[in-house]
Amino acid sequence: MNIILLCLVIPVLAALILALVASPRIGARINIMASVLGLAASCRLAWLVLTGGVLGGDQFYVDQFNVYLIALTSLVGLTTSIFSQSYMAHELEIGRVTPMRMRLYHSSFQGFMFTMLLALSTNNLGVLWVALEGATLATVLLVSLYRTRESIEAAWKYFILCGVGIAQALFGTVLLHMTSSKVIDDPERALLWTELHSHAASLEPVIVGIAFIFLLVGYGTKVGLVPLHNWLPDAHSEGPTPMSAVLSGLLLNVALYAIVRVKMITDVTLANGSIHDPHLAGKLMMGFGLVSFIVAGFFLHRQKDIKRLFSYSSIEHMGLMTFAFGLGGPLATFGALLHMTVHSLTKSAIFVAVGYASQIAGTQRIDQIRGLISTQPKVGWSLLIGTIAIAGFPPFGVFTSEFLLLTATMKSAPWLTIPLLSGLAVAFAGLFRHLQPMVFGQTPEGQLAVGARMLPVNLHLALVLWLGLSIPVFLAQWFNQATQLVTGISLL
Repeated sequence: MNIILLCLVIPVLAALILALVASPRIGARINIMASVLGLAASCRLAWLVLTGGVLGGDQFYVDQFNVYLIALTSLVGLTTSIFSQSYMAHELEIGRVTPMRMRLYHSSFQGFMFTMLLALSTNNLGVLWVALEGATLATVLLVSLYRTRESIEAAWKYFILCGVGIAQALFGTVLLHMTSSKVIDDPERALLWTELHSHAASLEPVIVGIAFIFLLVGYGTKVGLVPLHNWLPDAHSEGPTPMSAVLSGLLLNVALYAIVRVKMITDVTLANGSIHDPHLAGKLMMGFGLVSFIVAGFFLHRQKDIKRLFSYSSIEHMGLMTFAFGLGGPLATFGALLHMTVHSLTKSAIFVAVGYASQIAGTQRIDQIRGLISTQPKVGWSLLIGTIAIAGFPPFGVFTSEFLLLTATMKSAPWLTIPLLSGLAVAFAGLFRHLQPMVFGQTPEGQLAVGARMLPVNLHLALVLWLGLSIPVFLAQWFNQATQLVTGISLL
């Protein structure tokens, strides 16, 4: 079987099987086994691409850019499934979910993985849109899993806002098809990314520019860019914590990947057209990214819910990545690719610790989570180290990627260096004003240890530390090949 199809078939079969499995314990094990097989298939796919070049045909296309995201998605999916086994077992024990909802959870988890992998591997921008819409529907089921008034409201808000956003993306996709069908003879190939990219210089620049704006707004809603971000904190705070780990660590990356793919077409079209500003796409991404980065940093100071706190941290970092891809150039793009990786690993590790911290305290309220290091040191130290890493402290990988971005900004747009540094300082203060009492504060009565499986946290933070100390040669070359695909210029 084609290795790309294998990566997609595994989660589909797993979702169908899990929909029929009544036992939550067996379902959790099947979920982990399917994730192990998915990671193995993704690693095989990555190896074939890195040693042999691009894979795929008309409908699927995997190069050095998206294959690393496929591998990253499978890795985080596996570690999250391991975390969810013990976390969701506790939720079942205390009665927050029923066995029937556990069946829905496991099946939706694998369905969610399928939609993300399909979005990353497809060559068709129409199928990409369908896959992201499918991810929206799967996430709605996960957000509303607890069936409380708040979770249903959050799921409805998520569905409406992302539905409006995805409608904008659909209109942008239609505009691309309208202009491409005039230069591509076969209408069935008019939405293939490879065809659009190869004919980009012949497309109508005004239509492509308008299409990019709609696609940026549409997919930017799923990225969580301000002012389209309102769904994200609610979805994080009301859904199960494993969903927050994959949502923040994976889905936001996939939506940003879609924007970057379209930007690659738009840049070529505008550079060869009559548009006054050929860098329109990049400037729009820089604007949305910088505003999101700064606004989210200030919102960190106002949060009272621990999951909402780190959801705004996700908005902040997605804004930073959007800014980096918009800035362009090999250094900023390399830094953005690295930041995608370390943010996914770090934030998913943080949400594992946050999930256990909430179970220990019996609440998500920050003012009632205290003294975690005294109650359960593994959870307390994991939350502390994870927050230090995501705040950009050396020697973790987030520091390296942010340093690369600051260097690129000082080189290409030095007047934006001060806003970036100010935003980093504001975000740092917002995180640590809440963190210190949660970790080192006086332990309240009734705060008991829970069965915590910390393997995902240890693995992710070890990888982030490794990437901060020394990026392996093969990974640096991998990122460089992806950078060359996005920008046309090699960094190394």
